[in-house]
Amino acid sequence: MKKSHIFIILVIAMAIAIVISTGNDASTYVSFNDAYQMASNGNTSQIHVVGELKKDALGNVVGIYEGADKVSFTFIMIDEQQKEQIVQYNEPMPADFTKSEKVVVIGSYQGDNFIADKILLKCPSKYQEETVTV
Repeated sequence: MKKSHIFIILVIAMAIAIVISTGNDASTYVSFNDAYQMASNGNTSQIHVVGELKKDALGNVVGIYEGADKVSFTFIMIDEQQKEQIVQYNEPMPADFTKSEKVVVIGSYQGDNFIADKILLKCPSKYQEETVTV
């Protein structure tokens, strides 16, 4: 075999190894029910849950409680299957948390509690086109 063929085979093998190793670290988007079921079966991997913060009839966010340590907080989130779940986050509240349209929590169940390790926010865009009536 030529040296160039061996080099190409090694590059392809390294690319396959990288794809396989990063594929094992990827987490999935699920509902709270699916995440709870996975935790009950012994799966402790990080789970992404997409949802919205719970709001009252006027559109104000409700259910946010600051922890006794003044650093952590809990909040009520409603996933895409309309299941409400209290989520605990052991970090300070992100800026503009209550203004977000969608929330993605990354974490896992510990018992009956969902503990978030990270929170991703989709805030309303100031560039959204609004209709103006004249």
